[in-house]
Amino acid sequence: MLVRDVDSTIGTLRHVCGEGWDSKRLVVATDSVGFSLHDTTVEEGTQMELQYRHHVEANYCFAGEGEVVDVASGERFQLKPGSVYVLDKHDRHVLRAIKGDLRLVCVFRPALAGDETHTAEGGYELIRVAPDSTATD
Repeated sequence: MLVRDVDSTIGTLRHVCGEGWDSKRLVVATDSVGFSLHDTTVEEGTQMELQYRHHVEANYCFAGEGEVVDVASGERFQLKPGSVYVLDKHDRHVLRAIKGDLRLVCVFRPALAGDETHTAEGGYELIRVAPDSTATD
């Protein structure tokens, strides 16, 4: 069984910050469960264009309001507490935090190592992790 508290990530490689966002990676590749789980905050007024070419990402909004825009179609989807969006086709998208900080639980498959930041293309590189690796907190 794996049990962690979000505060255990602060000050470690699993707490990653960028311009207008931060992500606390609670479950990572070395946990060997096939996915990673993150507590992510996007600051009000932040806009990011992203595309995860190597990952599927599911997002659950639990605070704030925003929108996600499908770049290919221009379609906009409002985000508020209780909303879910899944990037299952490696969709290029724009994420905006509009009212308050947008708080998301993010699940990535395959799992992230935990210390990644976005590439110039707005995604993450694919990693390979030995199945017998163990995490350190």
